[in-house]
Amino acid sequence: MPENSSGMVTPTRPVNVLIVDDSATMRMVIRRVIDLAEVPIGTVYEAANGLEAIRILEASSVHAVFTDINMPVMSGYDLLDEIARRENWSNILRVVVSTDGSRLRREEARELNVHVYIQKPFRPEAVRNALSRITNADAL
Repeated sequence: MPENSSGMVTPTRPVNVLIVDDSATMRMVIRRVIDLAEVPIGTVYEAANGLEAIRILEASSVHAVFTDINMPVMSGYDLLDEIARRENWSNILRVVVSTDGSRLRREEARELNVHVYIQKPFRPEAVRNALSRITNADAL
C-alpha cells in the first residue's frame, strides 16, 4: 500500500462511508472531518436513522459506518445488531459517535463488534484515526 506525505499507509481504493445520525448538522460535521482525513474517500452516504442505513447498506458497497446511538425509527444499536448478524457485512468498519460514553454503552457496543467508540464532542483526529484502521482491514 502506498504512503501519503505524513508517512501513513493508505488504502489503494477509495473508502465508501455511511454516516448515520438523526442530526443533519452532526452528519455535516462528520462528513467534513472525513473529507479532511488522509484516506482516499469514495462515496459518502448519509442516513437519518438505522432503517435508512440498512436500505443503503443493502443497495451499496460500504466499507465504514459511523453511527449515533439514539435515533428515532431504528437506533444505532439495532443497526449495529443487524450489521453483526449479516455475514456479508462482517468486514464493515463500525464506529459509534455518541454523547453517551458510559462504560455500559461501550460494553454494549463491544458486544456488537464495534471497532471504535467516539464520544461527542470529539476532535477531528478521532474520526481520522478511526478511518485509518481500515488500512489494515480486509474490507477493501
